[in-house]
Amino acid sequence: MKFAIIADIHANLEAFQVVLEDIKQQKCTHYASLGDVVGYNANPKECLDIVRQMGMPVVKGNHDDYCSSDEALDGFNPAAAEAVNWTRKQITEDDRQWLRDLKYQRMVTSFTIVHATLDAPQRWGYVFDKLAAAASFTYQNTPVCFFGHTHMPVAFMRDSVVRGGTYSKFKVEAGKKYFVNVGAVGQPRDNNPKAAYVVYDVYEGTIELRRLEYDIATAQKKILAAGLPERLAERLAYGR
Repeated sequence: MKFAIIADIHANLEAFQVVLEDIKQQKCTHYASLGDVVGYNANPKECLDIVRQMGMPVVKGNHDDYCSSDEALDGFNPAAAEAVNWTRKQITEDDRQWLRDLKYQRMVTSFTIVHATLDAPQRWGYVFDKLAAAASFTYQNTPVCFFGHTHMPVAFMRDSVVRGGTYSKFKVEAGKKYFVNVGAVGQPRDNNPKAAYVVYDVYEGTIELRRLEYDIATAQKKILAAGLPERLAERLAYGR
């Protein structure tokens, strides 16, 4: 059983299509999405349609939450808020209801998926360090939990203490717990513009981070053509 774990597609169709093609080449048999299918980029409807048609397990991200409601965007920066308001007009009421119905966290076979944190998933906290990861480990009931939200791939491990760092591929060891950020498909922020996702081989017990080049220029042109903030287009080229 080989899972493709994807997060933060953020309406970036060009990145998503490249990731889907690589998933086929890696012979993945199952999929899971860690949320934020929409927001920031110019193809929210198209990306939503693909995810929904694939029928994969999905958890709710903060952009999924706000794009499917009419709540005030007080906690958003201006560019993100503008993208949310624009996205609300691009998706159908059926799409909005589907997003509203998503759970904050789920168990998939033997592992857990969440967008942000396990201790308070609906508050959209960020896990950048070992202290923040420790709070989620307290609520983690499976050996592995995958999360997104920060757009920065990092793996935290707990045995007697919590350790953390970047990764490319590692083996899950018995008796330890792992809280793993899979990076972002549609808006990487680790100074690497390549789309990111993870292949989790359940039988082999391996977790591999995949990085892929995609047509950034086309994604940028679509953002500008939609009238979205220039900053959202510019940042794709730098991965931050």
